[in-house]
Amino acid sequence: MDMQIKETQSRDIPGVCRSCEARHGGICSALTPPQLAELSKHASRRKVEAGNEMIGQGESITSYSSILNGVVKLSKVMADGRQQIVGLQFAPDFMGRPFLGESRMSAEAATDTEICVFPRRAIERLMRDAPSLERLLHNQALQELDDARDWMLTLGRKTAQEKVASFLWLIANHSDPEMGDRSFFDLPLSRSDIADFLGLTIETVSRQMTKLRKDGVIQIENNRHITVPDLERLADAAGIDQ
Repeated sequence: MDMQIKETQSRDIPGVCRSCEARHGGICSALTPPQLAELSKHASRRKVEAGNEMIGQGESITSYSSILNGVVKLSKVMADGRQQIVGLQFAPDFMGRPFLGESRMSAEAATDTEICVFPRRAIERLMRDAPSLERLLHNQALQELDDARDWMLTLGRKTAQEKVASFLWLIANHSDPEMGDRSFFDLPLSRSDIADFLGLTIETVSRQMTKLRKDGVIQIENNRHITVPDLERLADAAGIDQ
């Protein structure tokens, strides 16, 4: 009987959603097949090349997105034009803050990225009808708050080497959830952006990457591809308790 129910539910899920890995971990995982079918009527997939802005700071919010693959860079611009990277988002994160009229930061594709876009009204209407979706978004917001507090510790108390290793640990654990193997990845940010994100100079980032390579914690190919032979050693270098 359970198998028949699962087969019936699977048939009710739109074909494009059945093949989407983000459905199992993103906002769509909180929806019933009928709710998912309704949302899919309004959804559209979009590919964004690295370096392109998805939404600017202060722009009106007309849609939300789920990240299907790639890395998104979140930044804030000060009144004098200075910019600070304040966060990264990965698949299957939800992009956007419900019930907010305008974006408080800019979002830019750090790598070639694919997103599933939903009209704002469709998501906010669905939140009222699907408490499970509201809870999921609430939990994601709390997780982002916890992550921000952890990152404050990284920026405020850790050494330069621990900061760089913490950044590599972050990427290793989030960059490609479909791959499963966390031991190798491409850096989604330039050395300049990494320095901005960590509050370091480019020279310091380069020195610490070189030191981690010489110590055997990481291997570097083509300046962007990172291999981590032992994830526990990387965690130790980052000062992270597992």
